Amino acid sequence: MGNASAEEWMQVREAGLYCVPANAYIDPHEAVERAIITHGHADHARSGHGEVFATVETTAIMHTRYYIEGETQETALTYGQKHDLGNGVTLWFASAGHILGSAQAVLEYNGTRVVAAGDYKRHPDPTCAPFEVVPCDVFITEATFALPVFQHPPLEVEVEKLMRSMRALPHRTHIVGVYALGKCQRVMKTLRQAGYEEPFYLHGALKRLTELYESYGQDFGEWILVSDIPRADKHVFQGKVVLCPPAQINDRWSRRFADPLPTVASGWMQIRARARQKRAEMALVVSDHADWGDLIRTCEETKAPDIWITHGRVEALEYELKKRGIRAKALNLIGRDESVE
Repeated sequence: MGNASAEEWMQVREAGLYCVPANAYIDPHEAVERAIITHGHADHARSGHGEVFATVETTAIMHTRYYIEGETQETALTYGQKHDLGNGVTLWFASAGHILGSAQAVLEYNGTRVVAAGDYKRHPDPTCAPFEVVPCDVFITEATFALPVFQHPPLEVEVEKLMRSMRALPHRTHIVGVYALGKCQRVMKTLRQAGYEEPFYLHGALKRLTELYESYGQDFGEWILVSDIPRADKHVFQGKVVLCPPAQINDRWSRRFADPLPTVASGWMQIRARARQKRAEMALVVSDHADWGDLIRTCEETKAPDIWITHGRVEALEYELKKRGIRAKALNLIGRDESVE
């Protein structure tokens, strides 16, 4: 590896990170002619592209969330399946461990390998494939939680906190704010593994993506839409888990529950001020991103002499990597949204 400088063929343009010989953008924040999409979150995937390259699962997510059949020319790849983008560029996807179908985009050109990791995590997740370390010449990483304060606990620890609260407060309705894609399904699956046997009650915004996960073999047990329960039957929810988008935990929607206990599941809950801002009575530190230690570990394990950092706490990660003898630089891409945590 390393025969051609990546800076000669990978550029930052207005729409995002651009592979010149393939005429393709990686996770562009606006509609482009050719797009390589790492995963289905809205700050990485969108409608309007002429041509899309993504994993099979991400393609399905994009159909569910963003566009209809036939709107965009699609190439859906399995992990490790190589595809010729033209002009000597080969693309393949390696798992990123972020959500269902999430991938690192691996681009090989003229003897050089660049890995654009998108969003990723190293903690185990029963709802998606684990992160795969890919040796490369350039590793392009996020830095959402790139500060030493961010050391994410195992999800099982946070789920046990929730279980203890339900045992201690059986009269209360535990309303858990979760992002609809990935976080919701991961929390449900981990609760089942921890022994939670009651039905889940879901906000309608979580329905389609939970069904999509089930179509790929995930089993969450019984779940019921909140809207299917008569408003007068508040007692049904007591001692149960209700899952909804974070914005709804203190919204008018939550008034239908008996003695609600607002809870937010997010990596940002490690910061008390963030928990207070969300008016969360219980804060669960649940992140689908790599924490400080895993960001550094991953950059080192790729053996990449050059690390490019897309967004987040860029300066802190850049400084730490340079201390360790790794060439690091900030790309300062726009269009990335941390609210998905």
